Amino acid sequence: MVKQGYIEGMDVQQLRMLRALGALGSVSAVAESLRITPSAVSQQLRLLQRGTPVPLTRRERRRLVLTEAGRRVAAAAVQVEAALTVADETVRSLAASTRGTVSVAAFSSAALAFFPALVQDFPPDGPVSVSLADEDRPQTEFPRLTSRYDVVLAHRFEHTPHWPDTVSVTPLLEEPLDVAMPAGSPLAGKATLDAADVAGHPWITTHEGFPVGAIVDALAAVSGHPVRVRHRVNEFTVVAAMVRAGAGLALLPRWTIPPTPGVVLRPLGGVRAVRRIDALCRPENVARPAVVSTLDVLHRIAAAIHRRPQR
Repeated sequence: MVKQGYIEGMDVQQLRMLRALGALGSVSAVAESLRITPSAVSQQLRLLQRGTPVPLTRRERRRLVLTEAGRRVAAAAVQVEAALTVADETVRSLAASTRGTVSVAAFSSAALAFFPALVQDFPPDGPVSVSLADEDRPQTEFPRLTSRYDVVLAHRFEHTPHWPDTVSVTPLLEEPLDVAMPAGSPLAGKATLDAADVAGHPWITTHEGFPVGAIVDALAAVSGHPVRVRHRVNEFTVVAAMVRAGAGLALLPRWTIPPTPGVVLRPLGGVRAVRRIDALCRPENVARPAVVSTLDVLHRIAAAIHRRPQR
């Protein structure tokens, strides 16, 4: 375990008061310059002293003055404030920039739905351009991708854990997963399917560890019958082609993959099958205008996706 240094426990405002005491010579003068009460100054100096193993001030007659250690810390505080000023100006400069490239990663079906529109909205010769990459990962791995990309489009299901506090989350879309079947299936004649309708059929689902499989398991629990998983394929467009060929039923996103001729989708009743598509960022990236602009466009694309008709 790394031991915390003394400086890490110091408050910048307290250091500023210590420095002002050395420059102005009295607590009352410090209070007047900072427009606070003398008692507030004294309290902050006591708190600073509490975390420091050497005396920083001493009484000289009726005045509070700096010790030699206090003068050295006050001198060091000048460098601390200078470094903070440089950091603040750097952040302001970055925040004011509306140019640059924003790197965006997405899982496969989100990439299919969002990437073409992003390319159209951010041409390479514009002030902001996007660099796109597909990253099909289990849910738990998406937050780590924010160390490599500015924006990560990630999926999360209602029965899975929430995103960690280490990332900023921008919700984009709540998308139902519907039961996919060949157009000639007797099930296609029903407006809504329940677990009993589909549990007895062979299924195509994702690899273990991906949350779609948990929804298929829930079908077995609700219907009271085992679900026969015949194939495990993660790529939804491949799954749709397999459904059309008669390989089994599957759960497919309602909007984010293109329609497959010969395949129909029907809502599933009795089992909540909805996935969230969220944009994950490192918290500091959300302040960048280029990233904010990208998130705004992603919101607009998501709204257009939501208006697509059910297939």
